[in-house]
Amino acid sequence: MIVVADSSPLIALSRVGRIRLLKEMFGRLVVPEAVWQELTAGDTNRAGVSELLQSDWIERRTVSDRGLVNLLRRDLGAGEAEAIVLAREIDADVLLIDERLGRSATESLGITITGLVGILIEAKQRQLLTDPIGLANELRDRAGFWISDSLMNLILQG
Repeated sequence: MIVVADSSPLIALSRVGRIRLLKEMFGRLVVPEAVWQELTAGDTNRAGVSELLQSDWIERRTVSDRGLVNLLRRDLGAGEAEAIVLAREIDADVLLIDERLGRSATESLGITITGLVGILIEAKQRQLLTDPIGLANELRDRAGFWISDSLMNLILQG
């Protein structure tokens, strides 16, 4: 399975010390260079950054279609734009992305997407998480990741 990731799921899970959940679920992730730069910019002592820097299961790739990246950059950040283009270029099975504008930009490109809530639901179904609601609350409280009450209910039901 080829999985491309935008920075938001990686950053949020890193902040709560649960980045390895993605390795357990997917084995390997591919990130474009812009996402890698977002993940590692600034303070390398931030929660989860050292694990990201030392990971052998996250592969960095350069995006080829700079024209499409530049077009998407009109509405999106560099990481989101490159993640979408990379997912398209390598025919990824899924793109991990949470931002609403980024998700809507992928609709016309035929890219399968999931976000952090989808990851929690799938991890629960695969019995990789015993307390997905506890992790969701931790993501809200410690990582500042926004999860609505209706999404919390989806996690609970999932």
